[in-house]
Amino acid sequence: MARTIAKDHDEKRAEQGFDRASMSQLATACGISKANIYHYYDSKDALLFDILDSHLSALRDEIVAIDGQGLDPEAHLHAVVLAVLMSYRGADEKHRIQDAALAALPEEQRNVLRDYQREMVAHLAAIMHRLAPQVFDDDRKKLRAATMSVFGMLNWFYKWNHDESEAARADYARLV
Repeated sequence: MARTIAKDHDEKRAEQGFDRASMSQLATACGISKANIYHYYDSKDALLFDILDSHLSALRDEIVAIDGQGLDPEAHLHAVVLAVLMSYRGADEKHRIQDAALAALPEEQRNVLRDYQREMVAHLAAIMHRLAPQVFDDDRKKLRAATMSVFGMLNWFYKWNHDESEAARADYARLV
């Protein structure tokens, strides 16, 4: 039930802003009582953390599982980019919540979530370094900027492209 609550609160809560939505509104959006939510979560922050922890840990697990054995660096990069885009499919609301409400969490929980993000960034940076060592060997700042630029392209895809299809995401993955 906890996963259902975390998964099923509707897009209206994200549009309104997670921080401005009451537990009663979240319960209504999930089709359950407020008491039922409080049975699983002692606060809205606990619900928020569960949503983001589930989302980011699953994404991290999927990305770092692509180890690139047997792939050239370009194919490895493409595999990771495609996996990210496919994982983001249907996760627009989680992106909005992450962007808008992460700062509302206690520092310890923010650090857990940032650690997932750091692991994903490090994994992608290693692939990019392997792809162009001559470009990045002596310039860690350039490697970080390039890595974060790729994540920026992926993270904001949903803002301008509303085509949820696998084909649209595969096309964009080839472009990135």
